[in-house]
Amino acid sequence: MHKDTQFKINVILYCGMPWLLALLFTHHPVLSYLIAYFGSYFIFYITIWSPLKCVSSTDEVMKPMMIIQLIFAGFMCCTSIFFFADHLGYTYFTLKDSYSFNISEQTYLLAKCQRLSLLGHIGLVTGMIFNLKPDNGMRYKLQIPIDHFLIKWSLIVSIVAYALNYTPTIIQFKYYLLALATTAQALLFIRGLVYKKPMVALYGGILFGLNTLNATLTGYKEILIIHFIIISFLAYPHFKKTITLIFLPCLYILLYILPTLTTTIRLKSWNGNKTSKTARTEAYDTLTEDRYEQLILQNNWEFLTNRLSEINMFCMYVKYTPSQQPYYGTSIFNNAMHALIPRALWSEKPNTEKVAMERVYKSRVVNRLSTVSAKTRPVFDGYLSGGTMGVLLSMLVYGILIQWLCNKAEALFGGYELGCVVLFNSLFQQFWRGNNWEFLINNLVYGFILMLIIFYVLKSTHLLKPERL
Repeated sequence: MHKDTQFKINVILYCGMPWLLALLFTHHPVLSYLIAYFGSYFIFYITIWSPLKCVSSTDEVMKPMMIIQLIFAGFMCCTSIFFFADHLGYTYFTLKDSYSFNISEQTYLLAKCQRLSLLGHIGLVTGMIFNLKPDNGMRYKLQIPIDHFLIKWSLIVSIVAYALNYTPTIIQFKYYLLALATTAQALLFIRGLVYKKPMVALYGGILFGLNTLNATLTGYKEILIIHFIIISFLAYPHFKKTITLIFLPCLYILLYILPTLTTTIRLKSWNGNKTSKTARTEAYDTLTEDRYEQLILQNNWEFLTNRLSEINMFCMYVKYTPSQQPYYGTSIFNNAMHALIPRALWSEKPNTEKVAMERVYKSRVVNRLSTVSAKTRPVFDGYLSGGTMGVLLSMLVYGILIQWLCNKAEALFGGYELGCVVLFNSLFQQFWRGNNWEFLINNLVYGFILMLIIFYVLKSTHLLKPERL
C-alpha cells in the first residue's frame, strides 16, 4: 500500500475513535454526549496540530482543513454545549436556583444528536483527506504583482457587483462579487502591514472598514462575524501571538453585544419607521447603558442556546424522523437539481426557500404561521435523507467537493493567496457554515461557473499564464 494512502487511513481511523467510544456509552447519555462533544476537539488536534496533521503549514489557515473544518465543526459540534448546559440547569454555567436535574428522553436525544454531529465531522474531514493532493502539475501564474492586481480587482469587482442591481436575472452573482471584493480588501490590508506598504494597507483598510461599518446597518450578525473571521484568519500567520491573545476575547465581546445590537436594529429599522443609522445609534446606546445589562445577558444566553447552537432543532428532526415522517431519500437532492434551473427558463419554478422550509414545518421546528426562516444544515439534511448513513455519506461528499474546489482554484489562479484565499473562500463562503442542500448545490454550480468565467477573462488578458512546476 502506498505510504500516503496508509497515512490517510491512519488519520481517518484516529478520527473515528471518539464516535465509537461515544456509542459504547449510549446507556449513559451525559457521558456519551461529553465524549462526542470533546471528540470534535480531538479531531481538530489530530488533523491540524498533531504529528499526523493533514495541513502542510498552519500558516495556510484559509485552506479547507483549517478554516472550513474549524468553522463548520465548531458551529455544528462545539456550540451545543450552551444548550446542553441549559438543559442540565445552568445559565452561563451557573446552576439555576432550586433546579433538580433528571435524565430524560431529551437527554438521550441530545446525546444521539451530538454523536450524529460528530459523525458528520468525521465524514467532513475524511472527504477532505481523500481529496488532498500534492502541489504539482500544471498551474497558472499571475503575471503582475498581486498587490497591484488586487487593488484594481477590488475596484472593478465592486463596480460590476453594484451594476448587477439593474439585472435581476443574474442578481445572485452580485453577492459572489461583493465577497470577492471584501476578501481582496482584507488581504490588501494585511499584506500592506506585513510588507510595510502603508498606501496598500491604507487602501485595503479603509475599504474593508467601510464595508464592515456598512454591515452594522443590515441587522444581520453573520456578516459582521464573517468580516471578523476573515481579518483574524488572514492576520494570524503574521501576528500569531497577538491574534492568539485577542481572538477569543474579541469573539466573546462580539457574541456578547451582537444579539442585542442586531435585535434592536431590526425592531427599530425593519419593523419601525426609523432609518438604519438612527436604529444603529439607539442600539449602541442600549449597549452602553447599565440599566440594559440584564437584557443584554438574557439576549446573549438566548442567542447562545437557540441561535448559535442549533442542536435543539436537530433533536426535533431526529424525534420526528423516521417515527412520524419517513426518510426523504433522494427528494432533497432532486429539489436541489430543480433549483438550478434559472427562473428565466422556468417561470413557474417553485420558490426554493418555500420548498426547503416544508421539511422544517413537517418536523414541527417552526410553525407555518411564523415568519422565521429556519433552514436545515447539511448534517440535518443528511439525516433526513437516510439516517445515520445519510449523515456520513452526505458529509463525505461535502468534504470531497470543497477540497476539490480549493484544489481547482489554486491550480487555475496560481496558488494559495489568489486561488484559495480570494477565489475559493469568497465564491464558496456558504460552505464555511453550511446551508441546506438546495442552496449549497446552487452555490457550488454557479460559483464554479463564475470562477471559470473569471479565469478565462484573466487568461485572455494575459494576466494569467500557464507554468509547469
